[in-house]
This record gives sequence, C-alpha cells and structure tokens, in this order.
Amino acid sequence: MVFVLDTNRKPLDPCHSAKARKLLKQEKAKIFKRYPFTIILNESISTKAQNYRLKIDYGSRHTGLAILQQDKVVFMAQLHHRSDITELLEKRKAYRRRRRSKNLRYRPPRFVNRKRKKGWVPPSLQSRVHNIATWVNRFQKIIPLTDISYENVKFDTQLLQNPSITGVEYQQGTLMGYEVRQYLLERYHRTCAYCGKTNIPLEVEHILPKSRGGSNRLDNLTIACHDCNQRKGNQTAEEFGFPHVKGNVAFFKDSAVVNATRWKIYGILQATGLSVECGTGARTKMNRIAIGLPKDHHYDACCIGESTPPSLQLKTNQVLHIKAKGRGSHCRTNVNQFGFPRGYLMRQKTVFGFQTGDMIKAIVPKGKYKGTWYGEVACRKTGSFDIKNKEGKRIAQGINYKHCQIIQRFDGYSYQLQEAKASHSSHA
Repeated sequence: MVFVLDTNRKPLDPCHSAKARKLLKQEKAKIFKRYPFTIILNESISTKAQNYRLKIDYGSRHTGLAILQQDKVVFMAQLHHRSDITELLEKRKAYRRRRRSKNLRYRPPRFVNRKRKKGWVPPSLQSRVHNIATWVNRFQKIIPLTDISYENVKFDTQLLQNPSITGVEYQQGTLMGYEVRQYLLERYHRTCAYCGKTNIPLEVEHILPKSRGGSNRLDNLTIACHDCNQRKGNQTAEEFGFPHVKGNVAFFKDSAVVNATRWKIYGILQATGLSVECGTGARTKMNRIAIGLPKDHHYDACCIGESTPPSLQLKTNQVLHIKAKGRGSHCRTNVNQFGFPRGYLMRQKTVFGFQTGDMIKAIVPKGKYKGTWYGEVACRKTGSFDIKNKEGKRIAQGINYKHCQIIQRFDGYSYQLQEAKASHSSHA
C-alpha cells in the first residue's frame, strides 16, 4: 500500500502499489517521499477519507507500528531506538572534565548548582519518547488517522524474579535482616567464587562488569579474593573461565525503561487530539494467538487493544525497519585514547547541497565505478563523496558531487524494507 496526498498535501486513502505506479506513469502524481513511500497528486480531492487506527507496541529497544483500517492492515513498521546515548554522554562528560582540570584549574568544580525540571527523564529514555512522538506526527501528515491503540504495560520486576511472590513478601526483600556484604558472605560461604580459597580477605565483585552494562543488583554480585578480582578485570565470569559462576543474573533494564517512560508516551499521544485506547500485554498475546500471527513487534502492534477484530487481512507483505541515528555529532575534533586531537571534522554539515546520510542516486559516466549507484552518501569538503549500502558498507568511493542527485534528505533515521514473516493461520 502506498500513502497518497492531494496537491494541497491533504492525506487521502492509501492506494495499491499498481495504481500508484499507473498514476506516476501517466504523470498524474509525483513521488513525495521514498520512506515511507508517498505520492502527491497533481489535483485537489474533495472526497472524504476513511478512518484509520495507528497501533503502537512500545518496547525498550524496538517499537512495533501498524496502521489498520478496520480489519485491514495497510502498513507495518518496526522502530529501532538508539542504544549509544549513555556512552556518548559519558564520553562528553570525560572531555569536559579533562578540559576543566587541564585548562581552567583556577575554576572550582560545579556540581550543586544543577536543577532538573519536574518529570525529567534521562536523555537515553527521552530519546525513545521523541522517536514515537516524531513518527506519530509524521503519520498524521500522510494518512487520515482518527484513533490510536497503545500497549501501556507495567512490568513487576519482583514477580519476574520470583514468580511465586505474594502479599507481604513484596515488602520483605532479599536483604531483609542483612547488609550487602554480610549477605554475600553468607550466600557464598565465605569462599572465593573463583579459586575457592577461604580465611582470606574477600572483596565484592561484579559477575558482569559495570563497564559492560552490569548492575549492582545482588544477582550480579559475588565474592572473590583480591588476586582473582584483579586478574578477572573487565571480563565476565564465563570469559574468565568460570561459566558456573553466574547465579541468577537477571537484567531488568528493558522493563525499567518501559516503566519509566510509558506515561510520558501516553501524554504525548493524548496531546495529538486523537482517541487513545490502552491495551495490556496479556490481551495483545491473546489476540495474536487467536488470529494465528507469528511473534514479532509489528504483528504484536496489529493485535493491541479491545478494538482488534477476530481476523485480519494483511494488505502488505513488507515491514519498514526504521533505525534512529541522530543528526550528527556536535563535537568537531576526533581524539585518541589519551584525549589528544588526532583529526578535525569540517565545520559545516552541507557540502554542495548534500549532507552525510542523504539517499542519493549517482550516475558515474566513466572510471572504476562506472554505472548507476544507489545508497547513503558520506560527504567530504572537497566534493568527493562515498556511497554506502543498507548495511553501511562502502560500495563506491571518490564520486564527484556533480554525478549525484538526491532521492531523499537525511531526517535522522535510516530505512530498510524487509519481507514480513509468513502467517501460519488461514484467518490472516
């Protein structure tokens, strides 16, 4: 299915790709956007469009998106959120701290003069909220949405860790009557978890190091002697040669992300003015199993809420994978591992009308890369560009900007179309 706009950019009913191809061939329409594929007509249309519902299966790493017209699924997508924001913020903090201590030694450190607004969430979480807000806004501009279904899920991390927990046990945590160190000594019988030595000074040690995403949860802590702790370094217990030292290392980062941001997203959806329906994870699973769809984020999105019909007609067999990439780095100096400059980036983002990340078509008349190339452009100040494919691999280098033409401007996301998994049910 292809999204359609009239000449005044009013969203109309989507049409079949064959009809869109015919309109383009007869020059009654032009391509408005490649991803998601949208055409714009040469005339104004006064007919009333049908009602469409956007369904959102929100997740920490991936969010499923689906657009339905009653029982017809006209569009499916999967939004991939960024996972590098925390690392980039830590790197920026290290740069700033070094500059202050190296260049501004006379200026005292500042740490008590910072305030956060009410409802503040970390940038790594706010990024997910912004991604969903961006795409809801974009869909409203290319299809006449009237309703939204949103899976508003709350994870019980204590129940995930201990399925049999009930009543007052929620108030009696693992450390009831203990301190952390005392609890670990009792749990591991005052023995080094790696070499088995006893009657020596023991240290609290992370099974999965904090530098690699490990937490301070008790399930990720053990007891080790000083020598083993030093030799293990940045390795996991399994990499260190002790795969049995893993205990019950449960990770609840993804559930914590969803718990912290679910009402933020709900507030943004309500601000659109559309009717918002909330669904539970249990209902989504029940609907998906009843319809017979495979487990995937975009199929989960089709089954959210009470509005889900008893059967679905898939009018599309493709899923648009949307990966959030950001809009470039503010830092213009590359540094080595010691913090010294090793290279400088150009100060302007646009070069001869092109920007890194733009989707282009390059027709090269001669030379090693003679032919027609499609992909994302990597710009140089000299006007000699590289072209990358969907996997980020360079397929052409040193292409003059005069041979390139823009297909779609970079908008902070990369796109890839994939075939949807086949359904196992006749209902779909």
